[in-house]
Amino acid sequence: MSHFLYRHRFYISRRVVQILILTAYFGANAYGWTFVAGNLSSSVLFGLIPLSDPFATLQMFFAGAVIATDILVGAIVVLFVYSIIGGRFFCSWVCPVNIITETAAALRRRLAVQEKEHALTFSRNIRYWVIGISLGLSLLFSLAAFEMISPIGIAHRGVIFGFGFGWFFLVAIFLFDLFSQKYGWCGHICPLGGFNALIGKYNLIKVVHDEEKCIYSLACIKVCPEVQVLNMVGKYSAPITGAGCIKCGRCIEVCDNDAFHISIVSLAEQLKERS
Repeated sequence: MSHFLYRHRFYISRRVVQILILTAYFGANAYGWTFVAGNLSSSVLFGLIPLSDPFATLQMFFAGAVIATDILVGAIVVLFVYSIIGGRFFCSWVCPVNIITETAAALRRRLAVQEKEHALTFSRNIRYWVIGISLGLSLLFSLAAFEMISPIGIAHRGVIFGFGFGWFFLVAIFLFDLFSQKYGWCGHICPLGGFNALIGKYNLIKVVHDEEKCIYSLACIKVCPEVQVLNMVGKYSAPITGAGCIKCGRCIEVCDNDAFHISIVSLAEQLKERS
């Protein structure tokens, strides 16, 4: 049992954090808990610390809304956190849709679903186009466009208030990831993941690959949701500087020779790695 827990320490920790966060918001609505208020787009912790999703805030700006001071401060607080940890940690440690997409990926591996030779594949750059489209629609229709249909918001509101027809959207994402495109939603389409990757690109906490310990089993390649960030595997030692890394820790867990570890990597070293 201890080996199982150690082997899945990041996975279990992430699920516990995600469930605790959803429980906190549910308790705030159902029982009046006061240490958190709001939603995943805009919250207040302990009635004092504002937290605002920078992408949602930017959509509000494009929509022509007057950004309140607490929303702006909340966005700055989150940007500071992202500069340390990385914006995409939200995807694997907070976002409830991650539970759906990783379940689909695990079932996909279990069922040995293979990519068809001539199947339609989606570029990972689609999410950046969706960012532009979301901001353009926000400007055109004077509303936060992606927030209106965000599966993250649907999942969050569903846990608190009930899902209604939101179930269909989430089931569609699950089936899409299971049968069409591995990590299709999170890895290719979701604009929030793309936006957080851009603003948290040069964060200080990185997963580092040690080539001397690498036995090239490819276990990390099989489980990584953003496999393009592992371009150094089998070649050289380096921190994972790819903006797509979601800090899920799966590469660390599955490596039998501890070729991955977490470390603080200075901005200068990151720029050197990219040069």
